[in-house]
Amino acid sequence: MIYIRATGNISPQKTFGQVDFLTEPVVHTGTRLTCLEPDYKEIIDVKLIRRMSRIIKMGVAAAMECLKEAGVGVPDAVVTGTAYGCLQDTEVFLTRIVENKEEMLTPTAFIQSTHNTVGAQIALMLQCHQYNNTFVHRGLSFESALLDGMMLLLENPDARVLAGAVDEITNTSHTLLNRMGLYRQDPVSSPDLFTTRSRGTIAGEGAAFFLLTGQASPADIARLDVITTFYNPGNITETERLISSFLASRSIRMDDIDILVTGRNGDEKNDQVYDQLQASALKGPQSVNYKHLCGEYPTSTAFALWLAANILKTGRLPTAIGARTAPIRRILIYNHSHNRHHSLLLVSAC
Repeated sequence: MIYIRATGNISPQKTFGQVDFLTEPVVHTGTRLTCLEPDYKEIIDVKLIRRMSRIIKMGVAAAMECLKEAGVGVPDAVVTGTAYGCLQDTEVFLTRIVENKEEMLTPTAFIQSTHNTVGAQIALMLQCHQYNNTFVHRGLSFESALLDGMMLLLENPDARVLAGAVDEITNTSHTLLNRMGLYRQDPVSSPDLFTTRSRGTIAGEGAAFFLLTGQASPADIARLDVITTFYNPGNITETERLISSFLASRSIRMDDIDILVTGRNGDEKNDQVYDQLQASALKGPQSVNYKHLCGEYPTSTAFALWLAANILKTGRLPTAIGARTAPIRRILIYNHSHNRHHSLLLVSAC
């Protein structure tokens, strides 16, 4: 069994630090949701902040908050997932190449533009010389990081693994992805994302980290039972078969699931997959959505896991996603990215 000891989350909602669990959801209007960032000077040395881009500060702060909550100084491993990497630094470096005609380039932006920068910065700040790995697997980047962390804990259950995901949206990346038809052309209020379904969704971003361990403790907030992923099933029939096969192999019945958290994002084509599956392989449990809170981005499943863990910790659904009076013991998260990268995460109460 894998246990979630603590979490740290920076998102477009009030999720960082000692705050109430989504009691005051933040409403965004537009075509993108940006994170509510803390005062980094209270978390990171000011001498280091000036060299950090926005995503690095977000990732480091979320990781430090997670370790602080867990009471852990230095983890035994740091595993990170990201699909986009440090976009802001990449843009700075490419812009300077053009402006300086490929001459007199400072290497700082290039060095900090690599995808493993966040994990490296965490290790440098903590003086952590343990296992450190970053996964860049598009829509399955976070799930790959979790799987790696789980395998580490199977080898050493006493270890404490810091696993998480970070992705940002910038003006340039939003413009480019918008040209591909990913986002809506007209502004939408985030709570109305699913009631005004049309082509496109709203962009999002976030940084979420989890302290995982193989040993149970009274401080645990949830248990991560199993993860599975599959790529490009081709059609809905094959998707149904893969999901049913996974559930059967783990002796999981949908009747045993209290809440199904889906990755609906308001896009007609995207959400049609969830509609069809909830009439077949995923039929039964109460369904809730989460992307109206954080937006759509490749590692948004990290926000969904944070959401599920805190639902199990508090024993209630936030009003921002639904209502329920019956006990909540098991939550199944299902998300897909462009109907290519599919994942299922089963989370249970401790």
